[in-house]
Amino acid sequence: MKKPEFAQYLSDYLMSYLPEQLGASKNTIKSYRDSFKIFLIYCRDELKIKPEKLTLDKFNHSLITDYLLWLEETRGCSISTRNHRLSVIHAFFRYIVYENPEYLNICTELLSIKPKHAPKKAIDYLSIEELKRIFSMPKINTVQGKRDLAILTLLYDSGARVQELIDLKYRDLRLDNPATIKLTGKGNKARIVPLMPDTAKILNVYTCSAMNFNHDQQLFLNRSNSKLSRSGIEYIIKKYVKQASEVNSRLLGKKVTPHIFRHSKAMHLVQANVNIIYIRDILGHVSVQTTEVYAKADSRAKRKALEEASKNIVPNTKFTKEKENELLDWLDSIK
Repeated sequence: MKKPEFAQYLSDYLMSYLPEQLGASKNTIKSYRDSFKIFLIYCRDELKIKPEKLTLDKFNHSLITDYLLWLEETRGCSISTRNHRLSVIHAFFRYIVYENPEYLNICTELLSIKPKHAPKKAIDYLSIEELKRIFSMPKINTVQGKRDLAILTLLYDSGARVQELIDLKYRDLRLDNPATIKLTGKGNKARIVPLMPDTAKILNVYTCSAMNFNHDQQLFLNRSNSKLSRSGIEYIIKKYVKQASEVNSRLLGKKVTPHIFRHSKAMHLVQANVNIIYIRDILGHVSVQTTEVYAKADSRAKRKALEEASKNIVPNTKFTKEKENELLDWLDSIK
């Protein structure tokens, strides 16, 4: 009996199961595809196994753990990237176990591999003053400047992921009061996010000054009238952050990515005591636990809460001269 080829399972998984049964987005499928491409490169270059010769019975605990080690040591991948690659493999073998229970033992063995713990980084975000400085940089007497200001303010006000912003179409805007925007996120899940009046005005000025928009047109285009790319958004942000840093020195050396605008919105909502459930819905998180990271990261809110809780409880810590001498004598007595 011919052994089932890994290539056939992988093809069915990417081309049929993910888009048709799970309804995965194009970006998710592309991410999974790229992960498997790197794995196949590892098998070809390090193990001398050609992709067409790779069969499921070749998979075991050592193969995957060695691959993960190669990702970190040879390719220089971060722990989060390593864990993502592992999660893709896990997802694939959960699919395999239902397609062919004959491979239950192999699947169980691979699913037992745990992700690597990584130290949690502090959440970077911009202050209100820093955001104002960045927003003041685009020259709004040009169409390009109006577009760039609309991109920057919308990234912040809507808390949109960069891909959600790129995919926006004119039909997703509602600029009449109350202004809203429709964002389509992970898993093609759509959500309606309210916009502040100032953001709505900026978007209205931009759409009126640009070309005549039709219902299905991309909201943000490059100079070639093509859909903006992720790198295009990053270039716009980098350009105005550099200009703003010449005025606001606190921005010097700060790495400002599209996602920092999203982090900033979340942190400012937390600081304004907005209900965490509302913040979850605005950001499009599946679980409130994902959103809680912002509440945990807000040291200012923590400090204020602690100060309020301890008010009139903790005694005055000022020592009289006599008490200070007693304390010094006591410290000197410690050998």
